[in-house]
Amino acid sequence: MKAKELTIMNEDGLRASKAAMFVQVAGKFSSQILVEKGNKKINAKSIMGVLSLGVKQGEKIFIFANGKDEEQAIEAMEELITTSF
Repeated sequence: MKAKELTIMNEDGLRASKAAMFVQVAGKFSSQILVEKGNKKINAKSIMGVLSLGVKQGEKIFIFANGKDEEQAIEAMEELITTSF
C-alpha cells in the first residue's frame, strides 16, 4: 500500500467539476484508492464519497492506493491535484 499527503490548492476544493475529475482519474486504475480527511476515509472512485468529505482550499488529504498499479495511481492523483486543478 502506498500513501501520499496532498494539499488542495484550487479555489473550489474538491467540489462539483473538480470532484468529478478526481473520481474520473481514480477510476482509471484497478487499485483500490482511498481518500482520507480527518477521521473519514472514502472510496476515491465514488463521487458521492468525495463530495461528502467537503474538502476546501488549503486543506490536506491523504491518498492511499493498494493494488498492482498503486504507484501509478498515487502519481496520477498527485499530478491532478498539483497541476490540473
